[in-house]
Amino acid sequence: MEKVRGDQLYEGKAKIVYATANPEHYLVYYKDDATAFNGVKKGIISGKGELNNRISAHFFELLERRGIQTHFVELVSPREMLVRKVTILPIEVVVRNIAAGSLAKRLGLAEGTTLKQPVLEYYYKDDDLGDPLINEYHIRALDLATDADLAILAEQALKINAILSEYLATRRLKLVDFKLEFGRTTQGEVILADEISPDTCRFWDSDTQEKLDKDRFRRDLGGVEEAYQEIWRRLTGGAE
Repeated sequence: MEKVRGDQLYEGKAKIVYATANPEHYLVYYKDDATAFNGVKKGIISGKGELNNRISAHFFELLERRGIQTHFVELVSPREMLVRKVTILPIEVVVRNIAAGSLAKRLGLAEGTTLKQPVLEYYYKDDDLGDPLINEYHIRALDLATDADLAILAEQALKINAILSEYLATRRLKLVDFKLEFGRTTQGEVILADEISPDTCRFWDSDTQEKLDKDRFRRDLGGVEEAYQEIWRRLTGGAE
């Protein structure tokens, strides 16, 4: 019965969160809506909700097997997953392996430059402010997280990066960079939440460097739906 949607609790740019009969679980519905540049650009990517739901579940299950705690419980339908109830920390954690997007612009690096080591960045999760880049001092000053929380975020993000990068290499994909969000459970644990998908990651073909993610929407490159489908095909070997 808990898989039946209850009251709508929240609607974001890409997902809707519903209550369930179990107070410890939420139901997350993935939409086809697409936004970029902090909501300035909007559109629809046909089938994105279903693909992101399945892709996220695939990655969550992989990470759980490798010892990373996530909010994922199970897939409920092509567009819905059951997750553990968490309070999302107002910090977006970004891991970068290759210069692209804002990092390339900020540091004057050619896009595609491989970094000597992964770069970890924090952004204040606030749409009105445009999710600004912040550091540990800002986080402490704004009381966004404790030092213990920050240690968990950094450790988990870098471990997730290593797991996913190694796994994706076997699918002929480069993990250029990606965004993670974490939440606190009712028991006080900080665990991985939100999603891991072409909406939140930059995936490049290992051989051709072709972009297979939301950059195709951001930059009007075309073939957006096909790129998301290609990611799912490579993760599953073409199996449904």
